[in-house]
Amino acid sequence: MQKAVPAMERVNELLNTLKNVISIIGYEDILDMAIVAFLVYKLITFFSKTNSMNVVKGILILLALMLLTTVVELPVVSFLLGGAFEMGLIVVIVLFQPEIRRILEQMGGSMKDIFGRPVKTQALENAIDQTVLAYADMSKSRTGALLVFERSTNLESYIKTGTIVDAAPVAELLKNIFYDKAPLHDGAVIIRNGRIAGAACMLPLSGNSNISRDLGMRHRAGIGMSERSDAVVCIVSEETGDISVAIEGVLKRGLSPDTFERLLHMELMPQAQEKRGFLARFRVRSGKAGE
Repeated sequence: MQKAVPAMERVNELLNTLKNVISIIGYEDILDMAIVAFLVYKLITFFSKTNSMNVVKGILILLALMLLTTVVELPVVSFLLGGAFEMGLIVVIVLFQPEIRRILEQMGGSMKDIFGRPVKTQALENAIDQTVLAYADMSKSRTGALLVFERSTNLESYIKTGTIVDAAPVAELLKNIFYDKAPLHDGAVIIRNGRIAGAACMLPLSGNSNISRDLGMRHRAGIGMSERSDAVVCIVSEETGDISVAIEGVLKRGLSPDTFERLLHMELMPQAQEKRGFLARFRVRSGKAGE
């Protein structure tokens, strides 16, 4: 029992210290820590989806070594690592230039969503319907296709690389564009606000070295576009006829028309509730596009 008394005293001391610390913390401190934690979480999530995660790990190792040399009191090594870190900041900005640009574009897109005009739900619904119908047919005929749905990230610079178009996305029109002997088939169609904004647009290729070797230029361009923006990129393989979707650098392959349809609604119209099945959409063929 005599040994238990000091132990209980230490526990009481720890509890009292904890209470004092909690009493000092205000609402501003809690908000401050929550914001920092959220930003750190978003950065880790963002970089984990790109091929830049190894660079981040290298920076963390360098910071740990700097802290260790300071604690152990190795002034020369600490000085050299400090100089390398300061010079490395410029290198980091150069290395992460695409990622930094993407973050800023998404921030600007978020402000646009708040203050700008909302996309017409009916026009976007029609664009999804017609894309699903066209992709189902092109999948059967193994016609290669690359189509991009713009979201908050502005894709104007990519639209300008192709032919400017302002038309409702009708299934027959999309199939004609991607017909292998058509003049606009080589490149991507970009849909903005439920309408075709451009065709034969050039997209950036992904620099991810972990991409499967059986994927061609069309898939690499689709993944590259999704890495540099928040766009939803839809692909039909010319070799296999498989339907794929690239979002945030992740490629979802081998989708059925039903799954493809549900995925587009989930990503582009998350506020919508139940959607019709794929077979029910064939009645859209007899309707007017864009109504």
